[in-house]
Amino acid sequence: MTDEQPVPVGLSTASVWPLKAGTAFELAAELGYDGVEVMVWADPVSQDVSALRRWSRRTGVPVLSVHSPSLLITQRIWSPDPAVRLRMSVDAALELGARTVVVHPPFRWQRRYGDAFGDLVDELEESSGVEIAVENMFKVRPPGGSKNSRVSAFRPSIDPTDVGFRHYTLDLSHTAAAEMDALALAQRMGDGLSHVHLADGTGLPKDEHLVPGRGGQPCAELLEKLVSNGFTGQIVLEINTRHAVTAAQRVRDLAEALLFARFHLGQ
Repeated sequence: MTDEQPVPVGLSTASVWPLKAGTAFELAAELGYDGVEVMVWADPVSQDVSALRRWSRRTGVPVLSVHSPSLLITQRIWSPDPAVRLRMSVDAALELGARTVVVHPPFRWQRRYGDAFGDLVDELEESSGVEIAVENMFKVRPPGGSKNSRVSAFRPSIDPTDVGFRHYTLDLSHTAAAEMDALALAQRMGDGLSHVHLADGTGLPKDEHLVPGRGGQPCAELLEKLVSNGFTGQIVLEINTRHAVTAAQRVRDLAEALLFARFHLGQ
């Protein structure tokens, strides 16, 4: 890129799990990431806006985005009501100066929330100015299901472009698990693609979140296409380091992921 601002490359706090969010701020500062995405989940720091603000100030690392607690394991965090959780995520983003809130599509059993989801996203974007980027998901094998059986837990589908939203998050670990064409999905998202969870996958029906370049997803090609198309969104590394045997191995994986992103973004 020449006269344009470089695309910011952030680190998801989920990338250091089972360590806490504060470690993600410290490693982001040490390795030269442009910011962090806060995954709001069981870690008490991730739920505490004041604590997150202190970590940001202490390390000089801004919060680029907030991942709303929309995972199965986070259904009771902040509130049992998913609409309240999304509203609180937007409030947190505003307080932390984050541009984006990442959210999953509603689960199939969240009927009232699902019926109102599109209107709620529109209302919150209009009132806050925060981008609410709906993420692509993947089907899972049901308990007791055969090896090739897959079901979607999301309504109306795992592909948010089936509904149509103003902003999207493209997750490449999810496209791998869903056996979806990531480049075709990016094209369907069009100008609405404002956020990328950069990771890799081999095509196994699970969320692998490999370091980019270690799986079969077109990570490099996507980044290069985004730059050539004038992408003005954010790239966030959301990789799995929980199997790192040592702290040094975790640091190497996070550094390799950042180098991969910067290289293919032309930075």
